[in-house]
Amino acid sequence: MGLGKLTIFCFGVFLGVLAGIASAHLSTTFYSSSCPNVHATIKKAVKSAVLKEARMGASLLRLHFHDCFVNASWKYPHWLIMVFLSNKFKQGCDASVLLDGKTGEKSTGPNANSLRGFHVIDTIKSKVEKLCPGVVSCADILTVAARDATVAVRPYLIG
Repeated sequence: MGLGKLTIFCFGVFLGVLAGIASAHLSTTFYSSSCPNVHATIKKAVKSAVLKEARMGASLLRLHFHDCFVNASWKYPHWLIMVFLSNKFKQGCDASVLLDGKTGEKSTGPNANSLRGFHVIDTIKSKVEKLCPGVVSCADILTVAARDATVAVRPYLIG
């Protein structure tokens, strides 16, 4: 009986944590007052890039995936170690995949000569900076661009 109650309690705690994580998301209206045309600007640039090269839609989605889910660190490769260590080692959708240089993620193991679409994100970032300087983060630009890229490739789908 005691084990069953403990299991139910642990499951309840797990659901509570999961609900808290699930509610933390980027709202489509987050920039509606600070940078109202950001979504249209990103969408137009992504659509233009996909029209020039249809594979760019998949490339932008893959770029976002590598930013959010692929651990590019060779120093601490095991994700469990990273979970239990300090905030220094936490990963997520932080646009770190866009960082240039020897210490940037762009040139590390899983990403080196593998990812495409950096120039598209750079172009979008410069357009957004002209529109509203210092307001929209690179991580948000990458996320919205990946979302728009999945829609932009729709005409190229088979079937």
